[in-house]
Amino acid sequence: MGLKIMYMKVFVQCSIAFFLCAMSSAQFDINYEETKVPEFKVPEPLTTFSGERISTPQEWDTKRRPEVYEFFERKVYGKVPGPLDKVTFKTLEEGNNALGGKALRKQVEITLRKNGKSIRFTLLIYLPKGASKIPVFLGYNFHGNHTVTAEDEVLISNAWSMNNASLNIDNHQLTAASRGGRAHRWAIDNIIEKGFGLATIYYGEIDPDKSDMNDGIHALFYEKGQERPKRDEWGSLSAWAFGYSKALDYLLTDDAIDPTKVIVFGHSRLGKAALWAAASDQRFAGAISNNSGCGGAALSKRRFGETINVINTQFPHWFCHNFKGYNNNEEALPVDQHLLLALVAPRPLYVASAKEDQWADPQGEFLSAYHTSKVYELFHKKGISEAQLPEIQQPIQNTVAYHLRAGKHDVTEYDWEQYLIWAHKMFNINP
Repeated sequence: MGLKIMYMKVFVQCSIAFFLCAMSSAQFDINYEETKVPEFKVPEPLTTFSGERISTPQEWDTKRRPEVYEFFERKVYGKVPGPLDKVTFKTLEEGNNALGGKALRKQVEITLRKNGKSIRFTLLIYLPKGASKIPVFLGYNFHGNHTVTAEDEVLISNAWSMNNASLNIDNHQLTAASRGGRAHRWAIDNIIEKGFGLATIYYGEIDPDKSDMNDGIHALFYEKGQERPKRDEWGSLSAWAFGYSKALDYLLTDDAIDPTKVIVFGHSRLGKAALWAAASDQRFAGAISNNSGCGGAALSKRRFGETINVINTQFPHWFCHNFKGYNNNEEALPVDQHLLLALVAPRPLYVASAKEDQWADPQGEFLSAYHTSKVYELFHKKGISEAQLPEIQQPIQNTVAYHLRAGKHDVTEYDWEQYLIWAHKMFNINP
């Protein structure tokens, strides 16, 4: 009987997902044809809004970068309302023989306090044993730290989660039934063997991925009677980016970690957050966007796959309210996502796509990396010189890097292999 009920739940959830996809396509008239991409002009990266030409790194840093950042902050992702009152760290667990004895494991509780309120999240860290000044990838996970590894010692969050039948998550509650269920996305053994560390956080502990905006970090900053951020204040993506920075605050205190080599990583919506985190916090040494799509690496003006109207309708809590003014109005944007990528310059940047992930617009992600290369070249860093989308699994690994992988929307061993090769090259790390 229990097995029958489980199959029925899976069938119902799959049916709902299929219905929502069909409804989305019908409601929004999604375009997957290059011939239907509208004509548009890519905003010039090295020309200010007033028409002044930028010709030096100093001019970029003092004139162009500030105005581009301010636009994204006020009109797209939303600004953080102010500083926290206090941030504290507490080590919850340590293991000296993790992953079969090859790694050290640490679980650190980070508490954020504001206006007499607080939230807590747990940072799970794996570091290669016997190493020092270790470079680290920092990334969010979607369904709890315990899903990235099968190790029993990894704590299970009690935060709200999206249901997921494949991970046995029901009633929005995380349990041991999903332990190790997303290990394939993290390649921890390979990361450790190549001399890197991994730090990960369950993103729902910063802000649950639902539109009520009352049960995550936002509420710490609310004035009396306030229930949602103001029009130009942070949506969930900006909140997750803020959480990345607070995790970095801890990593910079850990003597085993190289503070100059923390690379922020994100997949899908968390790739969007990773890019905004790197743009907002220049302490990050570099950024990796894996299949981040609309609002991430993909050019919005192409209106291919997911669009601004679609994303703001389906996920009204991700961006600030002001961004809704560009629903079906991409031509009015004085920026596009190549300028978000440019905010990472001159630090290393990797954009990755998957061939079958047309929703995220691989062509748009690649062109964004191509157009941002002008800014990198200003800093004498090598970007992408040709506007032709590379063949599948033919990576371009310069300071601005890109690859198109075979397959669907996911993170794979192939992706991590490329990130590790690139990171060794960019940060002068011996394999």
